[in-house]
Amino acid sequence: MSERAGLLAEAKAMAANAYAPYSGLRVGAVVVDQDGVHYAGANVENAAFPSALCAEATAIGTAVSAGARSLVMVAVICLDLPGIQPCGQCRQRLSEFGVEQVITEGDGGEPVVHTLDELLPHRFGPWKPEAT
Repeated sequence: MSERAGLLAEAKAMAANAYAPYSGLRVGAVVVDQDGVHYAGANVENAAFPSALCAEATAIGTAVSAGARSLVMVAVICLDLPGIQPCGQCRQRLSEFGVEQVITEGDGGEPVVHTLDELLPHRFGPWKPEAT
């Protein structure tokens, strides 16, 4: 099994733990830091929709809570909607921590790789005050 397929399998296992009573879309994600450590997450919905957490946000939160600050790739999969892509907010979250490769599932279940530049053109980075 390739590394990318393995990451999708991890994300798929995480998606089984999703809490998705409103959308019915069970999503899992795995982010990988610069040292190759994997951090996983599932989506957690809420009746107050803006309070929901995407799987990518959960995985990033887990990584940051463990001390990771530089992430290189993410795998995202939905058990109920093949080919799902990160939402706009998650694309910006991924950008914040340096993710460049986004791995999703193709029609036949094979890994499909996109760059974050493809998915989030003209992105912006963290605000940094000018040196005085």
